[in-house]
Amino acid sequence: MKFVYVDESGTGNEPIAVMCGIIADSHRMRITKVIWNNLLETLSEIIGREIREIHTRDFYSGNSPWRDLNGNQRSAIIDAIFAWLKGRKHSLTFAAVDKQLFRKEFHKEKFSNDVTTLWRFLALHLTLSLQKYFQGSARGEKRKINSKGMFVLIFDDEKREQKHFTDLILNAPDWTDSYYDKKEEQEKISQLVDVPHFVDSKDVGLIQLADFVCFFLRKFIELKLGYTKEAYDGEIKKVERWADIIFQQSIPISNIYLKRGRCDCSELFYKYAPSIFK
Repeated sequence: MKFVYVDESGTGNEPIAVMCGIIADSHRMRITKVIWNNLLETLSEIIGREIREIHTRDFYSGNSPWRDLNGNQRSAIIDAIFAWLKGRKHSLTFAAVDKQLFRKEFHKEKFSNDVTTLWRFLALHLTLSLQKYFQGSARGEKRKINSKGMFVLIFDDEKREQKHFTDLILNAPDWTDSYYDKKEEQEKISQLVDVPHFVDSKDVGLIQLADFVCFFLRKFIELKLGYTKEAYDGEIKKVERWADIIFQQSIPISNIYLKRGRCDCSELFYKYAPSIFK
């Protein structure tokens, strides 16, 4: 069984919104949690105060409590975290949205009333891409559940969305079936084990890791598309290096953004994706 820890970045005034999920095997979660907590303890010792949670935006900018670390030190820590992610061999997935286009056009879509919000749009896309990916080894007209690819979704606490998104997943609209080629006798989103869970990121290190990945994927997209300028010389090259690791660890892009042969559902998510994925 897989546990997918999910967080988002860019739901404020940023031009791009991103949601990422860290995929962890159940039998490897305990050691991963221990190692992450050890990292927080090490960072706490470096800055001389307890750190229970890494807020990546503050960390990257060197804001409190990170103001005593210079840019090279923070960059080295980022390199170490990405190396750790790669070494643990955790897969991940993501969804991204061009917010200007979304705000301008999405309310006109025939399926918009089923989704309504940007957060739900991202979370639904991420869920469907996981379903498509994890059912992959199941074959035949009567789709069987792939027991090795059962997954649980764990989101950072989002009280305004919890009930609405849970209802959306439990009663997934028929137009979402085509995203993963649902068979007649197959249950909707059949690989999902339980209702989505919502937790406090302070208590769940892999949610913090999802936030970390989200931030740098969003930063990469915004820099590459020219939405933001380099804050320092060489920033794009550094962020590209970190983004390369994200893409290496991600589930195949064909489960997220199809280049051709899209159904109405996959076309909807493709339409609002940042142009870098088209």
